[in-house]
Amino acid sequence: MQERAVLTRQAVILGAAKSFEKFGYSASLATILQHAAVTKGAMYFHFGSKEELAHAVIEAQHAMAMEGTRLVASQSDTAVETLVLVSQEMARQLVTEPIARGGMRLTMEIGSIQGPIDKPYLDWIEAIRQVALRAAEDGDIVKSTDIDALARFIVGSFTGVQILSEMLTGRTDLYERLNQMWNLVLPTIIHKSKLAHVMRLAALPPRKREPLAV
Repeated sequence: MQERAVLTRQAVILGAAKSFEKFGYSASLATILQHAAVTKGAMYFHFGSKEELAHAVIEAQHAMAMEGTRLVASQSDTAVETLVLVSQEMARQLVTEPIARGGMRLTMEIGSIQGPIDKPYLDWIEAIRQVALRAAEDGDIVKSTDIDALARFIVGSFTGVQILSEMLTGRTDLYERLNQMWNLVLPTIIHKSKLAHVMRLAALPPRKREPLAV
């Protein structure tokens, strides 16, 4: 019964994410239930309201992003590689994972109504800052680089790039736009001994990964 409850909760979150991605926070309960393929009673067993469910989707998206960051770091050879590969993983999630897209849209919409939902961004900035610090300690980042400013800039730039890509092409060109971002940023921050390698890495398509659990 416990396993069934977990699977039902995951189905509700995934169905809600698909609905919120398409219709935003105004998605109807009927649409959410249709996408989740569960009964109203099953949904209310786990979530007391649509608002609670929306925040659960945001939390699931944030958890997916942080787990993706952890996996990339564990599989990268160096911190400077992680810096680029994490952004590619975030792009991959937005292209392939409904929870990532639904959570991102909700973060923007609910934030504009109820006030900023800043924890996901602050956590992401801190994660990038830690990676950049390790890359600086390895000597792969130019010594004069302000690491705190760099972390904020990378997160802010990626956010802008993915929003513009969504608005103009439905994110079909997100990988290309991400590569363009790195082409502008990397020559200013990466030590010349590693620049060519990291530039080649930034030009590669994101690695295929198994979908992450909710």
